[in-house]
Amino acid sequence: MSVLVIDVGTSGLRAAIVNDDSTLGVVCYEEFAPSTPAPGMVEFDATAMKQAVLRVARTAMASVSQISAIGITNQRASTIAWRRSTGEPLGPAIGWQDLRTIFDCIMAKTNHSIALQPNQTATKAAWMLNNYVSDEAERASEDICIGTVDSWVVSVLTQGAVHATDVSNAAVTGLSHSDGQTWNTNVMSILGLHAHQFATIVPSSGFIGHATALDGAPPIMSMVGDQQASLVGQGCISPGKTKITFGTGGMLDVFIGSQPPARAQRSTGGTFPIVAYSTSTEIFYGAEAIMLSAGTNIEWLRDDMQLVSSAAQTDEVAATCATTEGVVYVPALLGLGTPHWDYGARGTLLGITRGTTRAHIVRAVLEGVAHRGVDLVDAAQVDTGLEITELRVDGGMSRNATFVQALADASGRTVRVSLVTEATTMGAGFLAGVAAGVWKSLEEPCGATQPASIVVPLGNPGVSRQQWGEAISRARSWIPDLSALDF
Repeated sequence: MSVLVIDVGTSGLRAAIVNDDSTLGVVCYEEFAPSTPAPGMVEFDATAMKQAVLRVARTAMASVSQISAIGITNQRASTIAWRRSTGEPLGPAIGWQDLRTIFDCIMAKTNHSIALQPNQTATKAAWMLNNYVSDEAERASEDICIGTVDSWVVSVLTQGAVHATDVSNAAVTGLSHSDGQTWNTNVMSILGLHAHQFATIVPSSGFIGHATALDGAPPIMSMVGDQQASLVGQGCISPGKTKITFGTGGMLDVFIGSQPPARAQRSTGGTFPIVAYSTSTEIFYGAEAIMLSAGTNIEWLRDDMQLVSSAAQTDEVAATCATTEGVVYVPALLGLGTPHWDYGARGTLLGITRGTTRAHIVRAVLEGVAHRGVDLVDAAQVDTGLEITELRVDGGMSRNATFVQALADASGRTVRVSLVTEATTMGAGFLAGVAAGVWKSLEEPCGATQPASIVVPLGNPGVSRQQWGEAISRARSWIPDLSALDF
């Protein structure tokens, strides 16, 4: 029995087959990068996404004789508005990185004491309704659907029959209560939004609808946000189990258990409570810490500084020197996320001498991202009270041996590297497969996962954590007006 997973990321989307032995089969991938029509704006064409999803899904399905279930995982908080009657978008979809509603977030906090982030769905949805629908009465129309990427994909697959989202996606929109199970109509009312236009919230694992747009109309059996899917895909389903995805940014998620968070807002240590996933009978929670730029720093070395010709070459170049000889790099190209949340911090290179070489700088960048990873771990431990003894990693940077060793050394923890670079696909597949009876419980496929490698700390962290703290302090508040922003 096979599970088809549709995995829609920020820069590309894929359809993949997850086999019943917990391995990954055929993967069909298409690039699907958003556009930036103006600084701070990030958009994408939802119709083009629809067409790409159907293409890759049909291609992947052709590789197996039968599909038992479909799982969906997605970039979170990106927002789409469309007509229920026609299935046509009202206008360009808005990506999660879009910053056009920063002022709206500030006003929500100033005027209504509501904490909303510019990368959440809430203010994006309000902006779309106000700018794509000219008639005020029409803005309340039941023909209008507003949803995140998972909702759009489900609507596409069911040919408009189902408008749904799961608790893990709903909980990070800024529009639900902290458990993700119900919409917060008070926040919606303040923003001029209407609950009847939003998706029905369903469990992450369970029957959602039939994919009538595909041959055989297989059942859709899971929906889950990408970071939560990665958590499951790496087997982190017991308290304290932690994964970090090092992609364009860095996202740490730690599994907590069935105890719901006391509040939905950012915690003292700079992490956010999340819904990890849910079944028809139980909801599981976690905490999330965010690094605003991880792989972006590698792109900077390659594309702008031209110190390497490819991302993979950073490993080779960094390995030519044993240490950075005191050079420290703070990866704050877009500011600092957890635990500082300083949007005015900027990338900083310290300790340069006449003897500093290309290799020292490349190694310093890798070590800097590793130290930021440890910042996320420290914050998660503070906020959850759980001891994190081991790290599981995926994402593009997880294939860089020098970086992974630096992470092990800086954290003093063993690092397990995911066998599959994008563990999101596996997590969505596991949740769908359990719901469809491919596996008896989630522990079965999660327990069968094997790492690509296990890296232990060698006791040489390079830069000490004390030195790292000093470097961070020098990178902060470089643009005071941005540093003053607090959402």
